[in-house]
Order: sequence, then C-alpha cells, then structure tokens
Amino acid sequence: MDAYDYVIVGGGTAGCILANRLTASGTNRVLMLEAGGEPASMWINIPAGFSKLLTNAQYNWRFQTEAEDNTNGRVISVPRGKGLGGSTLINGMVYVRGQAGDYDAWRDAGAHGWGWKDVEPYFRKLENYEKGGPTRGHDGPMKLEQVKERFPISDAFIAAAQEDGLPFNDDYNAERQEGVGYYQVTQNRGRRWSAYDGYLQPVLSRKNLTVTTHAHVLRLEIDGQRCTGVTYRKDGQEITVAARVEVVLAAGAIQSPQLLELSGIGQPALLQAHGIPVRHALHGVGENYIDHFCTRMNWRVKNAVTLNEMSRSWRLGLAVSQYYARRTGILTLGTGLVNAFVKTRPELETADAQFFFVHASYANAAERVLDKLPGMTIGVTQLRPHSIGTIHIKSPDASAGPAIRPNFLSNPIDEECMVRSMQIARRIVEQPALRNHVVEEMSPGAATRTDADWLSFARRNGQTIYHPIGTCRMGEDEGAVVDLRLRLHGMAGLRVVDASVMPRMVSGNIQAAVMMVAEKAADLILEDAAR
Repeated sequence: MDAYDYVIVGGGTAGCILANRLTASGTNRVLMLEAGGEPASMWINIPAGFSKLLTNAQYNWRFQTEAEDNTNGRVISVPRGKGLGGSTLINGMVYVRGQAGDYDAWRDAGAHGWGWKDVEPYFRKLENYEKGGPTRGHDGPMKLEQVKERFPISDAFIAAAQEDGLPFNDDYNAERQEGVGYYQVTQNRGRRWSAYDGYLQPVLSRKNLTVTTHAHVLRLEIDGQRCTGVTYRKDGQEITVAARVEVVLAAGAIQSPQLLELSGIGQPALLQAHGIPVRHALHGVGENYIDHFCTRMNWRVKNAVTLNEMSRSWRLGLAVSQYYARRTGILTLGTGLVNAFVKTRPELETADAQFFFVHASYANAAERVLDKLPGMTIGVTQLRPHSIGTIHIKSPDASAGPAIRPNFLSNPIDEECMVRSMQIARRIVEQPALRNHVVEEMSPGAATRTDADWLSFARRNGQTIYHPIGTCRMGEDEGAVVDLRLRLHGMAGLRVVDASVMPRMVSGNIQAAVMMVAEKAADLILEDAAR
C-alpha cells in the first residue's frame, strides 16, 4: 500500500490551494485524488464558455435537488465543477469577498479565530488585483480584473441605480460593499483564471506532489477513532492509500458530507437505513445546508444591441475574431456585468441583497439559452438567507448523487427580502436613465403587483446560483462537524477544508471565501504538523 503524509480528496478550488501550500517546503509527500480530469476544453479558457459547461458531464457533476413544495415541486439543477480546478472551471468568475460582518458573525457564533481581522490577510494573500487600493492584494496567485467591457445600456443601468439612491462603488471588495458598479472577475487578460491556473499548474513538477485524476474516492479508511487513508476507484480497480499524517477532505459542500456518510460517519439511524456500519456518530454531517436562491427578471429593450443579437450569426463571428485577436469583447463576459448591493430596508446597516445586471435575456435561464430579440436581465438574490436545508446520501453507492434538499424560501425573512429586492430592481428600471431603453417587463411582468404575486413568481421561477455551503459546519457545539482548526470532531487524522465548513453564508459569490478558507487551513495544517 502506498503511503503519503497527506492525502487530499478533491482537486477543486480548495484542493488546488492545499496541494500548492502543503508541498511548498519540499518535505511533505502529498497525494491529490480528483474524480475528473485535467481542464482541456477550449470553453474553459473562454469566459463566455461557462454556458457551454453548465450541462457538460465531463466537467460538471450535474447534481439536482429533490422536488420541494417551497419551489412548487420543481427539480432544480445544482452544477458543481468536476476536474482539476473544480467549480472555478465552470463558474461565472464573479469575485466577492463578502462583508466584514459576515466573518465577525462566524466569530460571534463560536468560530473564534475566523473573524474579519483573522481572515482578511488571507484574502490579500491570494489576490492579484492591480486596480485595487491598499486594502487589496496585488501579488497573489489569483489574477483578478474588473470587467473591461462597457455598453451604453449597462452604463444606463448604473445611472438609473444612482438615480434611485445607490452610490457608485468602484470596489465593493474594499471597505464598503453597498453601491453599484462593475464586477470583478477571476480573469487574466480576458481569459478565465481558475484555481488550477493560479495554484496547481505552476507546481505540478514538484517531486513531492502526486496528482491522480479520474480517481473516484469510495470511502475513508478508519481504524478505531483515526482516519488512516482512503480507497478510490480508477480504471475499474479499487486502490487503497495510507495517510501518515492526515486525510484532507476537500470534495465540496455536496460531496464531503456524502463521503463522510458513505464511510460510516454521520447520523446513526440514517447510516443504518442504508446498511452502512456506524464508525463514528456525528449528527451534524449533512445538516446546515445553505445556498443562494436567485430570481431573474427580464425586460425587452430597444435602442441597444444586446448579447441576444451579438451572440448570433455574423456578429458572433466578429466577436470570435475580436476575442482571439485582442482578448476583448463579449466572449470575455461571465454571469455578471454590473453589480448592485442594496439594502431592502433603510434601517439595515449593510446591504442584504445583490443584483447581477447583464444586457441579455434568457429563453431558458437554467441552461443559459438566449432570447432572439433584444433583452436585459437582473438576477436578484438575498445575500444571507435564513432558510436551511440538508444533504444526505440516498444510496450506499458512491456513484449515486446525494439527496439535496435546499428548503429555499422556508423562512419569512427570506420571503420578505426576496420580494423587496425584486421590487427595488423594478424601481431602478423605471428611473429616467433607462426609459429610452425599456419596452416592457417580460418576467415577472406588469401584472405582478402584490407581495403574494412576487413570492409566487419566486417559487415558480427561482434557481440556485450554485453557492452551497455549511454541510460540515465548523464550531464547538454539538451540531458542529469540525473544530475551529477544521479537524473532524472525535476523529484523528481527518480534516475538512472546503465550503462545507462555513457556518453561515457570506454576502456574495462564495469562491473568494472558499479560497480564503483553504489558505488559512493550509497554515493551520502546517502549524499542527510543526507541533
């Protein structure tokens, strides 16, 4: 049996960072296991190619939620990245740190050592953002850019938001998040910049790092109260490897709890119901699932050329030529062009909703199929939802997806926030700066007036925007899965490092927070080893 100091399960965002940092000294022998392959598709490097990857089984696990009453019995797609780089290969590239208060709330809830002052240096450590001021990082592995493309209708949206009272904010990742402006994205000169690009690819030649792809981990190996290694399947064979120091589970908020349960770690009754021997009772595994729920409001527009037309026929040919010649144009765009972080109630201290404006409208939002006529969309999401769901296995088969139950819009606070957010989005569009462009509101439409109408629209049409967290929550209470150093409670030799450890949602897209968690975790792991 091969043995390594550390075995990292998962080659996604956190896994790439851990592989880089844990091998930097040259002394630790590290194995990374990834179920997918290397990022070889041309659509990965082209930012607009994310729409081609949302249903691509080679780079996407293509999970789905269970049907739930709160969302009218719909099954909702939950894309998760597959391959070295994980979800940073297929996401919309939007980079948001969140608010300082998010992390102070972690600390105040018991996650001591994870307050804003503790985590802020790690954001600066990972960032390479030339445009940023002194509060931003400038020489980290992750290349960041502000969206470069400007369009008259996007500038008009910014003007309309200012007319509605929002301040212009050129850097929502600096001291204040509230306001309107252009998004920051994980790109380098018009090309997607993934965790693979920033962290893993530069260190693949290190002799103490072994990366094994197409390796589907089946279970953790446990001896008493210690995790000793993992068993994975590759090319039809089951292979077991040993971890002399630790196994680091970095499979993400969906698959980390799944793998714990497949290994006999979790709620005894659930494990026994699936015929899995209980190796370690831990009731919080798979609980505390939180995600961002988003509605998309669409308008038919005039006096503007939108992505709907720019991505068709001869215009698409010009866009392709422009991209390959200068790395500019519409192919550099991801899911967000203009941001707005808003307060749904004036008495709030900070923004509680986020808008994603893009000059496009979708015939099928889940699959990013564009309309043929000119349109624009505002994606509307609540920043810190209170609705909490679960992720648990529904089969002892490691190749079967888990049961994902988000429980969206189950909390009255979330219902009110979503309704108020959509009303604010409509109010912005009605401002003078956009009157020359708007023909009609297509979705939800002018007939939507009452709070009940708005809520019904959200339940019928809302989707996840792919930010699952919390299912292996850190903390010191009985419901926590890992301690404040991300070690599994009651089990030696096992740590979890990914979005699943976050105790509460952060205010915005989560990839920046995942990177921060991994950077900080690498320091914790090395500190513990030095002891």
